[in-house]
Amino acid sequence: MPNSGSIGRHDLTRRALFRSAGFLVFVSSLVMAPAWSLSFWQGWVYCLIFAGSTLAITVYFLRHDPALIERRMKGGARAEKEPTQRTILAWMSILTILLLLFPGFDHRFGWSHIPTSVVILADAIVAVGFAIVFLTFKANSYASAIIEVKPDQTVASHGPYAIVRHPMYAGATLVLLATPIALGSAWAVMLALGIVGGIIWRLLDEERFLSQNLPGYREYCDKTRYRLAPYVW
Repeated sequence: MPNSGSIGRHDLTRRALFRSAGFLVFVSSLVMAPAWSLSFWQGWVYCLIFAGSTLAITVYFLRHDPALIERRMKGGARAEKEPTQRTILAWMSILTILLLLFPGFDHRFGWSHIPTSVVILADAIVAVGFAIVFLTFKANSYASAIIEVKPDQTVASHGPYAIVRHPMYAGATLVLLATPIALGSAWAVMLALGIVGGIIWRLLDEERFLSQNLPGYREYCDKTRYRLAPYVW
């Protein structure tokens, strides 16, 4: 099991849980505040799924792979060393905030309507997306939040990495595409598509970086044909 690195186990747990709690409060506020109504049930269900999935993943890896949690806490546009990645993350962050804000206004002013059954299906897809992210972290302890290569890092090619080259982005794509529908907003799908475009840009630039800096990555790309979606791309 990887060690937690430079941060003590107890301190890492405290910081990770505190950070997760703050992040979830931020996300929930973005989702619920624009609706200005406690009857926005789509928002409540989505926030419960999002919070439950995030906390479950965090608690699991704090126990089983604290080094992964420590690496992922060093993320964000400012932490990126590659200028292109900083630009991509900044763009995606803006669009993500808008994606979370817009459905509340949509609900408040009645701009669009999505059937309950479709909303529930989208919630299930959100949960599946988080499950894929969880499996990705289990398969690759080096799934950092920034584009980097550690001295002892090797190519991950098992588990979900045997199906697509970027399973974490595949899971995130499912979450993003399902989010506007789960929140009852058809119009917000356009924002989700913009973020997915950012993911594609990011992973292509990441492949360029890894091909140059991670031994064996080019051979892995030759073996694993699909980047994001099996039998599609």
